[in-house]
Amino acid sequence: MDDFLVATTAFPTLLLTAALTVVLGFWLLVLTGLIGHDDLDTDIAMPVIGLRGVPVSVSASLIIAIGWFISLTCTALFPGIGPLRGLLVLAAALIGAYELTRLIIRPLAKLFPDEPGPSRQDFIGLTCVIRTGRVDARFGQAEVTARDGSTAVVQVRQSADDSYALTHGSTGLLYAYDESGEFFWVAPA
Repeated sequence: MDDFLVATTAFPTLLLTAALTVVLGFWLLVLTGLIGHDDLDTDIAMPVIGLRGVPVSVSASLIIAIGWFISLTCTALFPGIGPLRGLLVLAAALIGAYELTRLIIRPLAKLFPDEPGPSRQDFIGLTCVIRTGRVDARFGQAEVTARDGSTAVVQVRQSADDSYALTHGSTGLLYAYDESGEFFWVAPA
């Protein structure tokens, strides 16, 4: 155990031990729900350095953890590394950690989609086919086809001011969404 403590507090591992302590504290805060895993994400150019597809917190945590392990291994295998060799070990550990992180995050990128999921707001401006016998200010359903080709049955309402009554099979235009009532306003198309 003494060898482990000596190796973790020796240069260059000490620098990565401090960084790993910060990473562990961050993930403890994430586990307790005080912060989200992507709260610290910024507009850092991760795609430019080849680390696209996962939040910055995940890729940075992996680089630090892998770099710490490589540095610890080198420090334990070659005790008494001088300052110049320590800098070389630190550089090698960070480069090795970067390359391993690039390999690890490729499959992880599928777990973190870039684009937001579908929203009800995506249906606004699309036409729909009425599926109920009538549509009024309190009742109605319609089938709408999304831009990706999928279909959904949605609740629709028609303003009492519309003179043309929408009935089964007629085509309507979804022009607004009511969040509180969870329905779309529809007009004859």
